[in-house]
Amino acid sequence: MSELLNAGPKAGDGLIKDATIETFEQDVLAASMQTPVIVDFWAEWCGPCKQLAPALEKAVAAAGGKVRLVKVDIDQNQMLASQLRIQSIPTVYAFFQGRPVDGFQGAVPESEIKAFIDRLVQAAGAAGLGAQPAGADYVEAGNAALDAGDLAGAAQAFAQAAQDDPGNVAAIAGLARCQLALGDAAQARNTLSMAPEDKQNDPALASVRAAVALAEDNPPVADIAAIEARAGADPGDFDALFELARARLGAGAMGPAMDALLSIIERERDWNEGAARQKLLTVFEALGPTHPETLRGRRRLSSILFS
Repeated sequence: MSELLNAGPKAGDGLIKDATIETFEQDVLAASMQTPVIVDFWAEWCGPCKQLAPALEKAVAAAGGKVRLVKVDIDQNQMLASQLRIQSIPTVYAFFQGRPVDGFQGAVPESEIKAFIDRLVQAAGAAGLGAQPAGADYVEAGNAALDAGDLAGAAQAFAQAAQDDPGNVAAIAGLARCQLALGDAAQARNTLSMAPEDKQNDPALASVRAAVALAEDNPPVADIAAIEARAGADPGDFDALFELARARLGAGAMGPAMDALLSIIERERDWNEGAARQKLLTVFEALGPTHPETLRGRRRLSSILFS
């Protein structure tokens, strides 16, 4: 079975390699700063994985070095699979510049694999497969403005990119994130609905959608100190801890909010029908699978759940 999964180009040629939780940062996140990296999550017992792997490896080889493939055995890397919320296999994520930008699940046809790789190559601006997508320059400018804290400039750039290409998921997600940061969660939700139906599950949109849900469910409070005092007075007061987590989320303090939620889970995993864990998973999704706080939180959650 493993021979079928490993058919095609081998790790030695540099295009395809196996990764573990220890090498993931170097093989995927760092490598994707230069070339898009496709990550195939699989297991030896998975029938559809056997069907997908040869076609995926063939398509990567045919791309001639414009993309790379990293394979992760979820049985050997359970914590990594948990951190990245892999719920079924095969699951395929594409990373570019350290972030997940596309993905799919199941053994899809070769035509869909090729289209998937073509999108990655185009997004990276690789030569030989056409120009960058319409609006790509505006998306780059929007990201730069967003990093610099210029929300108005970023929103304008993303809006122009979306106007040039109404199906540009990066532009739609960026614009919605700006609107959310400006305090208009309702408008951000409306913007997300503009994405084409077949792209509604895109990881970038899902992340912003989760952030919108957090903003709507956890409004800012006037006196966080009072809530902190109440939670600190009685570590067993889970209602106070949960209220503290919500207050911190409303203030944008994601890490401290996660700590409060993890404290509840550590003491009583199924408190209030798993409310703390559900809220925590929404935070992970809003931050994205590669955010340092997500990785830290998932490591601690795994430690709690498997202790």
